[in-house]
Amino acid sequence: MAILVGTASWTDKTLLESGWYPSDAKTAEARLAYYAERFPLVEVDSTYYGLPSERNAVLWAERTPKNFTFNVKAFSLMTGHPTRIAALPKDVRDAAPEDAKTVRPGDLPASVVDHVWEIFRSALMPLHSAGKLGCILMQFPEWFLPKDSNRERILDAASRLPDYRIAVEFRRGDWLQGAEGERTIAFLTKHKLPLVCLDMPQGFASSVAPVTAVTARDLAILRLHGHNKETWKKRGITAAERFNYLYSQKELSGLVPRVRALEEKARETHVVFNNCYRDKGVINATQLSGLLGLE
Repeated sequence: MAILVGTASWTDKTLLESGWYPSDAKTAEARLAYYAERFPLVEVDSTYYGLPSERNAVLWAERTPKNFTFNVKAFSLMTGHPTRIAALPKDVRDAAPEDAKTVRPGDLPASVVDHVWEIFRSALMPLHSAGKLGCILMQFPEWFLPKDSNRERILDAASRLPDYRIAVEFRRGDWLQGAEGERTIAFLTKHKLPLVCLDMPQGFASSVAPVTAVTARDLAILRLHGHNKETWKKRGITAAERFNYLYSQKELSGLVPRVRALEEKARETHVVFNNCYRDKGVINATQLSGLLGLE
């Protein structure tokens, strides 16, 4: 049984500005090397905003230790989020409705959507071949409701990336409440798809209860968003500002039983701090690693 603790992104602008990296870590290569000396896992969030490149995947594999792991967030179009036209390859942009600023999968021909999935899959093959690709994080949007058609979309996502491990994160509390929650756990377990367990602000439609469940024996994931209710739904701020939260030592101690519960049932457990405003994520990841005896 292994527990890997890391953060969502090692390149966030606010992290670079925080002074966490030493002054001589001026290049992308040096910063990744510095991060990988301290943590065994990182989540790549930039791939949500733009498709990954094979060149970057090669560099990530070359610049990290043998057992380092990258979890990679799915491109926004792949999970049904509005996707900026500017983030699409030219041949995909040409298929978009005229004058559109954003598109969703239904706005594009099916063959074009297939092409986007294939670009994503192909670009990450160097990481997979190097044994460094942990999972593809499929973070579905708040309006992704628990119904049969959406369960089929989850299975479709898994079938489109047969070489890779996908993990499912919901941003709608309905999926994991009451009888619907039992149905969701049973569905993911039946298809051996890891549920991303969450710690996040409560009281919103997007709030998912802190369920701790292992739905695939090979992998369990706990993703930590902090508890900043003031910024959670605030408009006009950056993603880093939305997750501006530092877990207290008491809160971190309270997370340890959840991690241990996942560890008991999964061969590998990933704990990802997404409170990546300045150095708060790396501070908390270091602290939790100590509490778990991983240092």
